[in-house]
Amino acid sequence: MSTRSIRRSDDDSDADSPELTAVQAALAAEHAAVYGYGVLGGRLDGKQGAEARAAHDAHRARRDALARTARDLGGRPVAANAAYALPFAVPDERAAVRLAAVLEDRIAGAYADLVRATEGEQRGDAAGALREAAVRSARWRGGNVAFPGLAERAAGADPAETGPVEAAGADRTR
Repeated sequence: MSTRSIRRSDDDSDADSPELTAVQAALAAEHAAVYGYGVLGGRLDGKQGAEARAAHDAHRARRDALARTARDLGGRPVAANAAYALPFAVPDERAAVRLAAVLEDRIAGAYADLVRATEGEQRGDAAGALREAAVRSARWRGGNVAFPGLAERAAGADPAETGPVEAAGADRTR
């Protein structure tokens, strides 16, 4: 999934804060998750389809909240890409479930970074989002990881499977 640079307010000297950078990265990850759930949702029905719709709605709500937070911190929320390259083809239900687990793992990584970069209520919100992503990932995968959001960053892990979303502003490239 491609990256997009963080756009900041010209008059805000604190726009490069670690907190804003982490918020923007989490926002970019949420944009990617909303897109991904849009792709996989059409391949699932019944209980899994309902779970995908609920996750899609949850990610849209988190995305909107992060956009407000970015503005509150003096930044200009990173925009969504028109489309995202998926880590693998999603031709059927099995691949859709696998993609949902990967999306949640990536979101967990972005929120783990946000937990580290924030304090107080914002940290609590980020920890809650991390927990929600870990629970959804475990449901999709049928199992969990010991440290959601951190296992994805382990040395030797395949980024196409579990790595963090190439989030906006994480490396200041486009």
